[in-house]
Amino acid sequence: MSAAPGRPKTQPEPCLGLGGQSQWLGLLLVLLSLLDISRTEVQTLQQAPTLALSRKESFLILSLHNRLRSQVQPPAANMQRMDWSESLARIAQARAALCGISATPNLASFPRHTPQVGWNVQLLPVGSASFVEVVNLWFAEGLQYRHGDAECAHNATCTHYTQLVWATSSQLGCGKHLCSVDQAAMETFVCAYSPGGNWDVNGKTIAPYKKGSWCSLCTASVSGCFKAWDHAGGLCEVPRNPCRVSCRNHGYLNISTCLCHCPPGYTGRYCQVRCSVQCVHGRFREEECSCICDVGYGGAQCATKVHFPFHACDLRIDGDCFMVSSEADTYYGAKMKCQGKGGVLAQIESQKVQDILAFYLGRLETTNEVTDSDFETRNFWIGLTYKASKDSFRWTTGEHQSFTSFAFGQPDNQGFGNCVEMQASAAFNWNDQRCKTRNRYICQFAQKHISLWEPGP
Repeated sequence: MSAAPGRPKTQPEPCLGLGGQSQWLGLLLVLLSLLDISRTEVQTLQQAPTLALSRKESFLILSLHNRLRSQVQPPAANMQRMDWSESLARIAQARAALCGISATPNLASFPRHTPQVGWNVQLLPVGSASFVEVVNLWFAEGLQYRHGDAECAHNATCTHYTQLVWATSSQLGCGKHLCSVDQAAMETFVCAYSPGGNWDVNGKTIAPYKKGSWCSLCTASVSGCFKAWDHAGGLCEVPRNPCRVSCRNHGYLNISTCLCHCPPGYTGRYCQVRCSVQCVHGRFREEECSCICDVGYGGAQCATKVHFPFHACDLRIDGDCFMVSSEADTYYGAKMKCQGKGGVLAQIESQKVQDILAFYLGRLETTNEVTDSDFETRNFWIGLTYKASKDSFRWTTGEHQSFTSFAFGQPDNQGFGNCVEMQASAAFNWNDQRCKTRNRYICQFAQKHISLWEPGP
């Protein structure tokens, strides 16, 4: 026979005193009958001064909840970390003002999306316990709870405990209020939990959490694992930054794609580059916040007239001129140096060009012409970078990469190694590398560039 669908178990009535289990509403009615206290007088008593929680109290109560939740035995595999909710705190304060009566406050004034709320309520003589001690009292009920059987000991109360350690309750708000009962000064402590707990199936409350290794059953939406300062236990939490990326200059991080969406005027993977470039003789590339210069012009803003001839070609392939540097620089440093000469970082678009360059670079290894002895300078930058916004590699000129010569297993770190090098250890096939790495580089001058400084016959 199938079980009936789960439903929220009726919330427990608040306790009178530290160990009492009497039902407050019934007792209040008896007291009113004996003392002949009018309804008006009761309402006046319930309008005692509100004891709003200070920020310190709120922090201590939240921290204690999370600490206790990470100490349950047996260990919890799906226990969520709680966050403080001001809207729940207002609801809890409203219920505290009811001075222990089991009725719930009118939620009409609260946001419509407020989910099902669970409650823990305690009524005690003023000064007999602090809020922190009350929370510890609720947790102590766990000594009477058998997790394997999902049952509380006979004639014991465990519902405060089960709500406190209900695994899927992730929001908390609490409040307290001074009351006068039978001319005795009392204090009501209330905590509201969302989503609520203490659900039952066929009249029996289900277990508040799943037993297992800490954080072993966290869901995709709460895949982080929060550890207390002493590394005890573990609580499932929303990962603060699963991408491990920090967007600068007020950029917005899309956690789903791990990409930064930059505000106007900024670009780069981390929005770290300010786009204030004006291309005098060229066109602006927003993705890289840089200029592609017209033939005969160079420099960062394409404002410098390039005078040809200024060098000899190391290689000529199909009319294009390739110059191999003897110095090392970062990718963007190399890019600017090629542009300053009127060229671009090499754009390899055929197997023929790849084979000839690889052969030539292999011969250079034996000559040791490089002026920097760092190992990285055996590798050479070409003009290919990964563009996160387009999820593809693009040449410096903006053209899509059609030919590829990546080494086996490459590219293997898109998004972190955004720039492409010809790698000596891979027979000068390509590897994606961090752009700040210092490599030698290859500049390319197309036929249209050469025609300006090499007159025809």
